[in-house]
Amino acid sequence: MARVAVIAVRDAVAEPLVRALGESAEVEACERIAHDAAGINALVPGSFDTVVYAGASGHAPGVGPDIAAARGIFERLASCPLRQVVIVSSAAVYTANHQNVGLLDENAFIRDGRNTIADVWRQLEELGELIGARSGTPPPVRAVLRPAAVLDGADYFSRLLRGPIGVTYPGHDPTLQLLSPHDLAGAVAAVVSARAGGVHNVAPAGPIPLARALRLAGTLRLPLPRVAQNVVRRVAAPARLSATTDQLQYIQFSWTVSGEKLRRATGFVPRRSSAEAIQELTGRRRAAGSYDDFGMDPAYIRRYCGHLFRFLHDYYWRVEIDGIEHVPRAGRGVLVGMHRGFMPFDGVMALYALVGRRDRIPRFLIHPSLTRFPFLADFMARLGGIMACQENGDYVLQRDELLGVFPEGIRGAFTMYRRAYTLGKFGRDEFVRMALRNRAPLLPFVTVGSAEIYPILRRVDWAWFKRYTEWPFLPVTAAPFPLPSKWHTQFLPPLHVEKDYPPEAAEDPQAVRRISVEVRQRMQAAVDEMLLRRRSIFRGSVFGAASQS
Repeated sequence: MARVAVIAVRDAVAEPLVRALGESAEVEACERIAHDAAGINALVPGSFDTVVYAGASGHAPGVGPDIAAARGIFERLASCPLRQVVIVSSAAVYTANHQNVGLLDENAFIRDGRNTIADVWRQLEELGELIGARSGTPPPVRAVLRPAAVLDGADYFSRLLRGPIGVTYPGHDPTLQLLSPHDLAGAVAAVVSARAGGVHNVAPAGPIPLARALRLAGTLRLPLPRVAQNVVRRVAAPARLSATTDQLQYIQFSWTVSGEKLRRATGFVPRRSSAEAIQELTGRRRAAGSYDDFGMDPAYIRRYCGHLFRFLHDYYWRVEIDGIEHVPRAGRGVLVGMHRGFMPFDGVMALYALVGRRDRIPRFLIHPSLTRFPFLADFMARLGGIMACQENGDYVLQRDELLGVFPEGIRGAFTMYRRAYTLGKFGRDEFVRMALRNRAPLLPFVTVGSAEIYPILRRVDWAWFKRYTEWPFLPVTAAPFPLPSKWHTQFLPPLHVEKDYPPEAAEDPQAVRRISVEVRQRMQAAVDEMLLRRRSIFRGSVFGAASQS
């Protein structure tokens, strides 16, 4: 049975913590200790064996914990004999960055020196090692919880959602995770009851896009460019300019986390979604709905399929389709395509065709450069684009969805026009491993015509441009706008690797390479045959009566 001392700055966090711990069958006693020297000095050594520290900023709400205050408290607790220490940190430690893959696990890379807020939370976690370090007894079990933004009424997101106007960053609508203090308390109680150690994320039951969060809270969204916001902040809070400017990253880019490790270790499952946490904070009871973990918006997709995408597909590029019946109407599958023209139009046209003719919305793995810039980031997320990594690929396939990949990578999109229809190297063949591991068929498709929209005549190796855009080259093209070439897209018969190989084949380099080569050969043969049939870049058919254009 645990005897717990709770040290928390804010009542909105402390009270649910004390209540949840007090109701736990594994807790004998629980008491809140004042967050100051007097409170700590009044403690009787041995009267408790577990410390829960929930730090927060005492001088600048929303920009991290008060490290000086935490250091003083931890130094006083250094000699206490303890069985367990729980430090409530923040998922903000991961920073918000356009390269984040989403649903980060506890091993996610933490970037040093780029964000003041993340740095302060990291310092708090390191200082936690002081507690019980000089007690002369075996070191306590140490647990660090990294919750998503906790709506405790005083944090940055609480103030953003409670105000009449929410100042945001234009062109970005990141998917947020907002946690109820009651779910944070439940997570802490679960960790104490299980005597669990290590680092654990705490995520709510569901996310919500920033724009929807503000709408649900009844807050008017006001997008302002970074320069304008910095001017206002410089006047309003010059001493905290660096930290408050860093807050913008958390409403600009993704920093969602996975709570799977905590569930496995303790069985804890949050009860409230981000939308329900907002309702709890504001007292507003409006229909909240549920939202995609990565921001995909099916209604948005179908709306664009009804006008813009239809115009581009049917009238501008006049896309001719063949073999789309090879794509199943249900179940998982890996779409393997070739990407040309350096802009993601070919993926969008494949999306349109699959939505209209197979009633499927594929999720394409995308390069970080597509989430770096305003408006494009929002557009790609709503269309279902997710950052390219094997974890995200597994996420899609395990939900029986279609995963779209371009195995040549970003360099394939920058192929010189003279070699535009020669497939390049297929990188590390991760698409094959994903298919094998998740028992999914491979569904190759190729397009002839997309390379002509932006024919690349030269590539400039310009260091500044590469650093700014994360593109491998500055493409020099013959057209300042996408040319209206005639497209021909062919979906090839599937390769049922899930029937021919066991999942363990994903760890066999020879099997993976053999499958990859076969896919590449099939795709190249189809492209070569289509080019032989093509008589004009701007008109004509290569499929004849078989076409579904």
